[in-house]
Amino acid sequence: MSNELIFILAFVAFIFIMMAADLGLFGKSDKPVSLTQAGIMSAVWVTLALVFYGLIFQYGYLLHHIDSFAALKEINVRNSHDLQLNPNDFAGGLHLYNKNLALEFITGYVVEYALSVDNIFVIVLIFTAFAVEPRHYHKVLLWGIIGAVAMRFLFIFLGSALISQFHWVLYIFGVFLVYTGVMMFVNRNKDDEIDPENHKIVKLASKYFAVHPKFVGGKFFVKIDRKKFITPLFLVLLIIEFTDLIFAVDSIPAIFSVTKDPYIVFFSNIFAIMGLRSMFFLLVNIIDKFHYLKVGLAALLAFIGLKMLAGEYVDKIGLTTMNSLLVILGILVVSVLASLVFPKKQSA
Repeated sequence: MSNELIFILAFVAFIFIMMAADLGLFGKSDKPVSLTQAGIMSAVWVTLALVFYGLIFQYGYLLHHIDSFAALKEINVRNSHDLQLNPNDFAGGLHLYNKNLALEFITGYVVEYALSVDNIFVIVLIFTAFAVEPRHYHKVLLWGIIGAVAMRFLFIFLGSALISQFHWVLYIFGVFLVYTGVMMFVNRNKDDEIDPENHKIVKLASKYFAVHPKFVGGKFFVKIDRKKFITPLFLVLLIIEFTDLIFAVDSIPAIFSVTKDPYIVFFSNIFAIMGLRSMFFLLVNIIDKFHYLKVGLAALLAFIGLKMLAGEYVDKIGLTTMNSLLVILGILVVSVLASLVFPKKQSA
């Protein structure tokens, strides 16, 4: 078994173990998740992401089984790293490669984690529109994240295959991200609304399944007179999965602007997604206070899109991965501080 396969299998096993631990912490009862629990789990996920950063910094070369300078040079070209490698210093080149790979991971993680906040805005809206009880939030989000992990896996490796065959796809991604950023800024003050009865997913599900009119505790399915029904809670889960699919169309191209390595895209994406659930419970009651965050996310998407469109000129102007990370962090910090310094005026 290759080192690459061992690395991937170990990561997948780790994710399943953490999901079980997450479920054990949040799913012991039907009580709403407390702020303390959410804070602990959020801290755990951020810490694990930093630990994983350290592992890549030390052992990142194992991802692609780099055991010679020729292999290092090949992966450097394939993933567009453009590292200055010395044929007579394989150890130094390996260290440089690991350092750059780890930096790409943490940058991608920050981008995905930031974009996840916009997902939280919509999830809050969905729960409110369907009048879901807070004690059921954790169950819906757990299954939602399991579905999201599977979808992200398919999206990422499909995107990587497209980019490796058709490099011009990156420019399509860039145009799309700039357009999304502009539209997010234009529509930043619009009040989003969800009509439970007329939602497309609700209508589609009602076509093929019998829908029970009321919630039945935390159940997704219920059997009445030998007939199986899906509950409104299952409809909520379907809508959240569909919403994540839409957000993945933005977030995955965004991370490809940071790295072309599909494994790093996958790792950074999954760490951010796994931390989304606990972050939701931290922000659910205060998310509206960060009213400038959408402006920040719009600027973030536009910046990433323009970086993609710049192509090889990015290196010429000195916009390294580290500089990109600093710009991204700066955008997020400014938008959060602006929200706190200039609070949203409450309507009478």
